[in-house]
Order: sequence, then structure tokens, then C-alpha cells
Amino acid sequence: QVQLVESGGGLVQAGGSLRLSCAASGSTFSNYAMGWFRQAPGKERVFVAGISWSGSRLLADSVKGRFAISRDNARNTVYLQMNSLKPEDTAVYYCAADRRWGKLVQYDYWGQGTQVTVSS
Repeated sequence: QVQLVESGGGLVQAGGSLRLSCAASGSTFSNYAMGWFRQAPGKERVFVAGISWSGSRLLADSVKGRFAISRDNARNTVYLQMNSLKPEDTAVYYCAADRRWGKLVQYDYWGQGTQVTVSS
């Protein structure tokens, strides 16, 4: 079992930056691939970024060049650095964990989400 707690969301103006954090507990963090997803109002939850246990990364096309994912295994934490934010980035952002790796993985463990709102 893995417990995930996101933080760092908030309100930011377009063009601004935020860094989301996701703290994991309950199991060996370095054994898990980690992902970030987001769900905008009235839309399905979609993949944003993922990072494997070895540091391989995947990013959705919509955030390439603006977002970056990283992990600190010593702190059991994964980060999502979001730059050049746009109003269409507004969503609830979720952290997820799984022992498998890949963009199409159905992640087993999820956090509660953190709201990101980008004003125009």
C-alpha cells in the first residue's frame, strides 16, 4: 500500500509558475513509477507526466517545454514543476503510483488531488 499526499496547488496568473509536490508513504518509494494526472471541470482525468523508478520520463504533448517531473527518492517525493501556465492548465492535479511503467499504465494508488487555477 502506498499513501500519497499532494501539495502546492493554488491560484496563479497566466504565465506564472507553480511546483506541485507529492509525498509518498507506506512502501518503498523507489520501487514505484510515479505519475501526475489532471482533471478539468467536466472532463476526464488525463495523463500529464510520469517518471520511472530509474528516472525515465514521459510528458503529455500539451505540457512539453513547460512542465517537468522529478523525484527525490531520499525524500519519498515526486514533483511537478509547472512553468508558463495557461488558463487551460486549470484542473485538479492528482499524483499516482504504480509498480509498472508506461504512459498507458492504470495506476493503482492515487492521492486526493490539489487544485490549480490559472487566471487569464
